[in-house]
Amino acid sequence: MSKKSNVLTLIVAFLVTFQVALAQGITPEDISTLKNVTSSIISEDGNHVAYTLSVPADPIKENLTSKNHLYVLNTKTGETKAYFTTASVRKLSFRPQYGTLTFLTKRTDDKHTSIYELALDGGEANKVFSYTSNVVDYQWNSTGKQILFTTVEKQKSPKNELVYQPHFYEETFEHRKAYIHNLDTKTTQEIIVKGEVYMISWSPDNTKIALTVSPTTAVDDSYMKQKIVVLDAATHKIITKVANEGKLGQIVWSPDSKKLALRAAKDLHDPIDGNLLIVSATTGGKPINLDVDFKGKYEQIAWDNAKTIHFLASVGTASMIGSIQPDGKNKKTIYKNNAQAIRSFSKNKENTFSFVANTPTHPNALFTLSNKRKAKAEKRTHHNPWLADRKLGKQEVIRYKARDGKYEIEGMLIYPVNYNEGTKVPLITVVHGGPESHYLNGWLTAYSMPGQAAAARGYAVFYPNYRGSTGRGNEFTYSSQGDMGGKEFDDIVDGVDYLIEKGIADKKRVGVTGGSYGGYASAWMSTYYSDRFAASVMFVGISNNLSKWGTSDIPEELFLVHSRKRLWKDWEGYLKTSPVYYVDKAQTPILIMHGAEDPRVHPAQSMELYRHIKVRKPEVPVRLIYYPGEGHGNRRSGSQYDYNLRMLQWFDTYLKTGNATAEKPNLDLPVLD
Repeated sequence: MSKKSNVLTLIVAFLVTFQVALAQGITPEDISTLKNVTSSIISEDGNHVAYTLSVPADPIKENLTSKNHLYVLNTKTGETKAYFTTASVRKLSFRPQYGTLTFLTKRTDDKHTSIYELALDGGEANKVFSYTSNVVDYQWNSTGKQILFTTVEKQKSPKNELVYQPHFYEETFEHRKAYIHNLDTKTTQEIIVKGEVYMISWSPDNTKIALTVSPTTAVDDSYMKQKIVVLDAATHKIITKVANEGKLGQIVWSPDSKKLALRAAKDLHDPIDGNLLIVSATTGGKPINLDVDFKGKYEQIAWDNAKTIHFLASVGTASMIGSIQPDGKNKKTIYKNNAQAIRSFSKNKENTFSFVANTPTHPNALFTLSNKRKAKAEKRTHHNPWLADRKLGKQEVIRYKARDGKYEIEGMLIYPVNYNEGTKVPLITVVHGGPESHYLNGWLTAYSMPGQAAAARGYAVFYPNYRGSTGRGNEFTYSSQGDMGGKEFDDIVDGVDYLIEKGIADKKRVGVTGGSYGGYASAWMSTYYSDRFAASVMFVGISNNLSKWGTSDIPEELFLVHSRKRLWKDWEGYLKTSPVYYVDKAQTPILIMHGAEDPRVHPAQSMELYRHIKVRKPEVPVRLIYYPGEGHGNRRSGSQYDYNLRMLQWFDTYLKTGNATAEKPNLDLPVLD
């Protein structure tokens, strides 16, 4: 029998025995098959909702990214149908005046990503428009006959008579351009602006266009330097410029085409685009923040009528859909569920909503909400029916005081399946990235988040929203700036102490994992706080803030919204916030994993920590794994599945036992029992 056949046999045996042994809890194999609704749009009559469904590739057969398939829900009958599954689709839209459904996709015989169209009663998808390069984004004007679109176009390669082509680092960026295409005249006009175009928005009266433009396509510029310009749609002449600062997430026109609503940063030092601002589309100037004291984060906005802007917001660990007037008054909650994480919404003129949300018991699904008073949201999709046969650990929101007494910290705790109250169990602490991010009280299980898969194996799993997290207002989000690795990470340890005091976590069996900034925390806990943690799994994480600055694609963003100090003015401070500085304290077995092509946190960050531990603390178990073809997080099915198995194997070896001297697992694909 071949080596490949042996591995496949072991995997099949594992999948069969694993489910039986763990009382039908969630398994790594289950995680690899999870389907998630990723977006939705509701028709104006409310009779149909088009949505995209992420369908993962089989990790045993192929190492590919998930595909986004197109489905349509008939809201009257409750029936869902697959409309387009031969390729991935995105950017769903209803074509004005036509009532058809349009989207971006690239079929096997297409050279570039193009716009396709489908009738709502199904049938064959027809190509509406293609260009000489990929269409990145598009928007119909109100006639349904003109398309505003953006492309990413390659620069000409430098002349080279040799047989190879060298790579000119950060000198051969692609260009982002905007165009208008007229379907009647079949003409395409470029919109000439100085810089690179990202977001596009056509005014409701078709007379103006709003664009966001950055100086270059460097990631730092796209994050921190996008500016809004408003142009005449016919002449393409600039009408006004907006003096927005910092990060920018969304631009939305008022119904009278006179103003713009922005989901954007409060100022240049705001790490997120979570504020709601208003600015004139004719005079420009500095936008006005409508809700500066909001103790939450705006996630999505939609300008409905002259008196109403609808929004999706995170408030702590919960989500809400609400409305507010353009003057910032009369803010209302339309829908809120404390055990539901809403990801996006769509609404029609009758105020009927479709939205994508997950809960502690299921991943992203499609919901609808009628315009009736006190209406309840209805779950409309069930693409993971096998979940009904799985036992899940109880999940709850917990709150505890930080040691300095300044904040109450929130987080989620998943108990082991069949947990007996009063029993001390091993605890896995999962730290989110950013730090400008947060966990909602929803589905918290994925290839890199152990969640219910760990609960099925007897672990409790803790998800802290430490200071610097979003969803708690501007002051809380800014609170960790200038203190990397300081009080923000102390908050995490304080949460662990809280769970120990409650008699849930076993003090000698506490583990940690996370990606990016969460990987930084995992490295910090296994060095600076190593006496507190029995095992660590670090993913695409930071180990040396000195070298990280010069090897990342966002050094300016790091300065403006995190460190607030220039590296060359505080060399010692950057060094002392680096896990490698504290390796002499290391005693925590650590598994380090990283995408081999990560542009955000260079793979060398993982190598540095690995090498420091191997040389300075050779008795500490350490392993470094690189994933070829992956960047800042694994996107392909095989590498995600492999990661999930090895993470759980590492925790089973060192955390569940509390034995730091255990022999490292062998390198074969893990077969968990």
